[in-house]
Amino acid sequence: MGEITEVRWHGRGGQGVVTASELLAECALQEGKYFQGFPEYGPERMGAPVRAFTRISESPIYIHSPVETPDIVVLLDPTLAGKVDIAEGLPDDGVLVCNWSKDAKDLRRLLGTERGQLFVVDATRIAIDSIGRAITNTPMLGAMVKATSLVKFETLLEKTRERFEDRLSEKLVEGNIAAVKRAYEEVERK
Repeated sequence: MGEITEVRWHGRGGQGVVTASELLAECALQEGKYFQGFPEYGPERMGAPVRAFTRISESPIYIHSPVETPDIVVLLDPTLAGKVDIAEGLPDDGVLVCNWSKDAKDLRRLLGTERGQLFVVDATRIAIDSIGRAITNTPMLGAMVKATSLVKFETLLEKTRERFEDRLSEKLVEGNIAAVKRAYEEVERK
């Protein structure tokens, strides 16, 4: 990965795509790095495809545009595979971290590419088990951090707790922490 690491997030409205991008940026800030975290808005409605972007660097970032050649792509919603060009602009040595419960060969076929290192985790199952709803942002953050070491796992746990403690019940905060930990442990390279 170059001087600036660029992450593109794909999901649907209501799954926490923008929150995931912002949480990763908050982790970078905590670790003294430069960052950007922002969404690309289109038709803002529950269930519509959404993209968000995160840039992280050891030095100032002067780019102010969507991520077109991501180092890392994170797919929160498996139903987008084959419907949206998830791997667009991903280099051969890029990283794909996908919410996927089926055969990884089927995912590669739907994505239409062999580019990138592929990591998969059943974030939907983890979210339902841990949080009670199919909101996959926190488990996908755990999986992405394990796959890339872009930020420290401990930083992710700390910032996740901080982000949600004033917004969610203690049960949901602990559920999100559990989802991060479980996805971190269960993500697999395929």
